[in-house]
Amino acid sequence: MNHDNYDDVYIRRVLNTVKTIAMVGVSANTSRPSYFAFKYLLERRYRMIPVNPGLVGRDLLGRTAYATVLDIPEPVDMVDLFRASQHVLPIVMQTLQMQPRPSVIWMQLGVRNDEAAELAEANGLKVVMNRCPKIEYGRLSAEISWIGVNSRTLSAKRAKPPGRGVQRLSIDRVTMAGGATDAADRASQRDDSSC
Repeated sequence: MNHDNYDDVYIRRVLNTVKTIAMVGVSANTSRPSYFAFKYLLERRYRMIPVNPGLVGRDLLGRTAYATVLDIPEPVDMVDLFRASQHVLPIVMQTLQMQPRPSVIWMQLGVRNDEAAELAEANGLKVVMNRCPKIEYGRLSAEISWIGVNSRTLSAKRAKPPGRGVQRLSIDRVTMAGGATDAADRASQRDDSSC
């Protein structure tokens, strides 16, 4: 896998298929990028799990924090790493011990560890490095273009806003098996009822 340049189809497929994301290194400090990313993804109906030893047992936006990924009592689809590159390999090794095993390791902007990526891929996990899922979701859903940022995504198809309140676009998530996720089903039902 070329980790210097990801195809939009690859990133979209990852964001479409994951439902539960464990964010390692998330901060409760509302001015930190990890807090913004956590909140944004939570608002996009991903099931977010905070992982930070300094927050163990505390509540972050309605979600209980855990010390390590191995402490999480439920299945996780993606582990999102907000940790420095040199701390990534041990977390990937822990992730490989999880049962069931997550399908994606995502390393945030500025985070790259080729050894960890090679280990994850050798064990069947998809890997994304030096990218932010918040930014990629906003770019691929065209939300980011609402504020005048060029998303490099061209489409003649108008994105469907979900309806009431603050308008948020969707990238129409599906499961690994190809069916719609619960979140996509709920969004579709809301769209149908608002017509």
